[in-house]
Amino acid sequence: MIIMKSETLNCLAEDASRQTIVVGGGSADIEWIESLTTSTSPIFGRVNVVQLEDKASFALTVVNENQDIVAHAVFVDHPIGDLVDQAQWEQFLHKHFSSPQCTSLNTLFLHLFVAREDFATTTVHTIMRTAFHVVPEVEYICLVSPNVAELEPALQVIFDPFQSRTDSALQCLACFCCREKIYPQVHMRPFRASDLNEVMDIIDGETASSSDSIELESEHCHAITVEADKAVVGFIKVSDVIDIYNLEILDHFDLRQFKGFYKIQEKQAEAAAAYLSGEEQEPSSTLEERETQMTEAPSKKYNAFCIRFFLTKKRFNLRSVDCIQYMFQLFPDLDYCIFTFDLSCAEFGFLQNFLRVPTEPTNLSPCALYIFHRSGLGRVGVRKAVDSDRAAVSDLVKDLNCNKSLLQDLDSFYNDPVSVMLQAYVAQMDSQIVGILIVKDEQDVDYLRAHYNIDNYIQFSQYRSEEHVHIRHFVLKPFLGLLSKHFFKEVLRLAHKSCLYYRTYPRHCSHQDSCVDPLDFVLNYAVPISPRKQIIYPLEELGNDAPSIRLTEEQAPFALSLIRRKFLVQPRRNINTRIVVVGASDTGLSFLETLCLRPKLKFNNLALVSTHGFPGDCDHNDMGFLSTSHAYNSKDLALIHSNINVVKGKMVSINRKSKYVLVSGVGKVPYNYLILCTGLQYSVPNVTVENVSNPSNDQLQPQPTEQTNPGVVPSNLFTLNNVHDCMAARHWLCANFLDQKDNAIIYGDNIDVYISVETLLSLGIPGARIHLVLPPPEPAVCTFPNSVVENAVAAALKVANVHVHRDFVLAQMNSDEHPDRLTSVTFTKDSEPLHLQCGVFLNLSGKEIDCDVLESIQKSLLLSDDRLVIRATFLTTDSSIYGAGPLTRFSHWYHSDEWSHANFNSKEVGQDLAETLLSKLDAIVENLEEESPVEGRLIPIYKQAKIQAGKLPGGFNFLHVTKPSPTTARRPFTPTTQIVTGGVKTGNYFCIELDCNGLVETIICLSLEPLPISNYLTLYGKHEKLLGQMLRRYRQGLLQDLYSFFRQRWCMPIFHDRYSDLEKELWEKVRLKDTGSQRVTEEDSDSSPPGSFLDAEGRATVRNVTQRFLANNKDLLPMFSEPEQP
Repeated sequence: MIIMKSETLNCLAEDASRQTIVVGGGSADIEWIESLTTSTSPIFGRVNVVQLEDKASFALTVVNENQDIVAHAVFVDHPIGDLVDQAQWEQFLHKHFSSPQCTSLNTLFLHLFVAREDFATTTVHTIMRTAFHVVPEVEYICLVSPNVAELEPALQVIFDPFQSRTDSALQCLACFCCREKIYPQVHMRPFRASDLNEVMDIIDGETASSSDSIELESEHCHAITVEADKAVVGFIKVSDVIDIYNLEILDHFDLRQFKGFYKIQEKQAEAAAAYLSGEEQEPSSTLEERETQMTEAPSKKYNAFCIRFFLTKKRFNLRSVDCIQYMFQLFPDLDYCIFTFDLSCAEFGFLQNFLRVPTEPTNLSPCALYIFHRSGLGRVGVRKAVDSDRAAVSDLVKDLNCNKSLLQDLDSFYNDPVSVMLQAYVAQMDSQIVGILIVKDEQDVDYLRAHYNIDNYIQFSQYRSEEHVHIRHFVLKPFLGLLSKHFFKEVLRLAHKSCLYYRTYPRHCSHQDSCVDPLDFVLNYAVPISPRKQIIYPLEELGNDAPSIRLTEEQAPFALSLIRRKFLVQPRRNINTRIVVVGASDTGLSFLETLCLRPKLKFNNLALVSTHGFPGDCDHNDMGFLSTSHAYNSKDLALIHSNINVVKGKMVSINRKSKYVLVSGVGKVPYNYLILCTGLQYSVPNVTVENVSNPSNDQLQPQPTEQTNPGVVPSNLFTLNNVHDCMAARHWLCANFLDQKDNAIIYGDNIDVYISVETLLSLGIPGARIHLVLPPPEPAVCTFPNSVVENAVAAALKVANVHVHRDFVLAQMNSDEHPDRLTSVTFTKDSEPLHLQCGVFLNLSGKEIDCDVLESIQKSLLLSDDRLVIRATFLTTDSSIYGAGPLTRFSHWYHSDEWSHANFNSKEVGQDLAETLLSKLDAIVENLEEESPVEGRLIPIYKQAKIQAGKLPGGFNFLHVTKPSPTTARRPFTPTTQIVTGGVKTGNYFCIELDCNGLVETIICLSLEPLPISNYLTLYGKHEKLLGQMLRRYRQGLLQDLYSFFRQRWCMPIFHDRYSDLEKELWEKVRLKDTGSQRVTEEDSDSSPPGSFLDAEGRATVRNVTQRFLANNKDLLPMFSEPEQP
């Protein structure tokens, strides 16, 4: 389970020890809590602690300085037990008790309180105080239970009984605690000169301009003092004059949905009706027009006031929501409160009450814009939709996409809600419909659980299938965005649901027929769920023991988000820092994915600058031409895309002083942090040999030359770097080349040229028309992992009649009277030149930094030495610019020229970069450990495998998985053990290399059959004994075919995405078991699998843990029978 924590709050307990309040709790706390529930059972009844904790709105745990739990409380949005239906408790409470002010918006219920006896009195007061602090909208915490019993003394001090309104004695316990009793009421009054010293103490050393702004007064400005317990705790200054600075900021935002913050001079009632009905006005768009209107008695006036100065003590930040109503009382004719906030600063509690106006990546404003509409002070009623709402809903959604789909579902709900499994709820304010939410029972819960990591957020076994629903449609007036949290919470309560899902489909997919507007209102409170790695099952071998087809069949890829009560009470913290990633490489995507999946943080300004847009916007079905690392599938890409902004264009310059990058066709994209991870690209060939007939030896060797812009590129010359380039080449070949007789020339010396040959052959191009030209190889660079693969490819090329020309250097490119078309090319080496007629030229040579990227780096004076120079912490010479991936090299200061990011798994590098940056962005994330003087001179070494895969000539499916290795001419010899089965002729070659410890370090597959690549990737780093005593079987002659070996059912748990968790748990059990005898050391743990040194009792423990793993994952591992329980 992921533990959701808030700020820790300290208090002084009865024994004078230091205590900490933590929001949330871990599974380790459950046993302690259950042990104390017997003493509270008369009041709270029989408690399923696991279920209660998982479905609660939030929980609070008190721990002492030794991290021992001393108290725990759980809060839910409805009363205990079955005393009253959770959807009807409001009516129940008002009917039987004097509780007119308790509403679903401002009330929570205590469902459990346990504490050590000597801590009960102090901790209950601390817990209640923290609860009112964490959830500022809550005014009452009630204890309503069907179990009539006397409250324990600690609770009697806190709770007061409700006054009964009926004569009949209702058999229940009903009491409440008001916020004012526990938490000091925050009061507002006009600022007085005598408050200045106390305010300055709060400022604590702020510059003199702060004091000036405090004392500045006018008829349009109001200074407010915030008090609690008769002490000054804050100061606020508001004004209805929008100054020039704020005007400039407002010009950067699209305010049409807020009418530009203008209001036509008319009666207040008519204006309010106009806003609720969404009628359009024409706001001025220029700063000059607005200044004129301000000074010349305009027909329009601003319908907003702004907060110019805001200051409160930290512990009153959340409670400062009480100030908002007072501010609106000062401006009774204005509807909006606006607040501009520096993007580089961390968002504080007060801003949680405001709606952040979304921006585009090209927005140059240095501030974020927050607004609060007067309607947020009122209460939005949520109820089931009825037939009479149809006209109002139709008017609400008339201008939205997919509105017809929404109205059709609404009509289906009216006609037969049971059969269509739909429920519709409307939000109502002042008798007008301002929002609608239509949910549908989730019929694919098992599929979602099998394909997404839902178990990281909920205890799935504690939920009934009918508690899961997904959002079909959601619409809410833009200025009521803050009330979307209450809307979702009320729908969950009224519909008796616990989990609310939302699917986001890629743009090229046709499955998106939901009407959701604004989408940000959903994503603000939803947590993205990462996809799970899937097992590729050998269905024929498993037969009836295979998983259900409902779990294994593929659906259209989508990003999944989850809303539950905990996420609504404690939403993710907003990070407004502008982070711009240049390059949609594996490194850049991994960096973005890591940030998007932070469960407690929401990054609002993540931008990806990519030449061809987001790589997931096109269909990736086997484009061919290029090898792949299998780092991302379509579901992974859908998740990333749904949480970032994409800027389609190419970076052409970096302005470090003003902190923006210039993107072609777009303009300036500002940043707080710039991440450069463009990787390396094949470049358009430059003719380097002038004397074609007699070149020098130096000219024949590949030289790293500075890239220049090639100008006009012939239409039949393709330099392939990404999926977009491959799609363009494939479409051109199909339209212009297949029926011709010209030659296809492929130039380069790497695995991609052979994959491209196979792609051309698969398109039906005869091998005799294909010329493969290989330049002289680079030192210490091997195209193929071993001679077996090399010989197999050479034989396949010969059979296909493909012409292979080795050690040739491109010398000349010619065109006929049409300069946009390449007609012939000339290559040279020590012998005679090679002249070839050319119908299409595929260039896969000269992998270097893109010319525009290199020019941007050099002109911005970032240190470069053939690559962008970085430190071990990814930093360049600019503290705001980071670099990662093959684009970079480490500084010579580290004396490790043989290592660079190009030697490692790019996805792992991107994850480490994200963790490095997170340590700067938020105090919630643990800072990186400080490097010692020795460690400071060491570069990071990553462990995940390097992966290459593709289809080679001969129709061979190729996979190469190997450990990271340095780029040196002579690599140190390390003893390895090979397990080889099959052969090239039979089309089932499989080679596994084990290191000296028996761990898999290399996998080479060459097969005529499709490869279950995701299965084989999990083998890397595993001990051979875990793989069915693989080495022993091989030496005994029992292992004849590795492909068949890994299709056996016993292998399926190893391919499971949570098998690594099982290994960790087993190692923990092993270490705990052998702590006394010290039989298991760190060296042993790296070289032997769990259980190698255990006695009978230890093996029984391992067996029990493994059986529990199989039972918990029976949906994906049904081929194993559960043992009978004794």
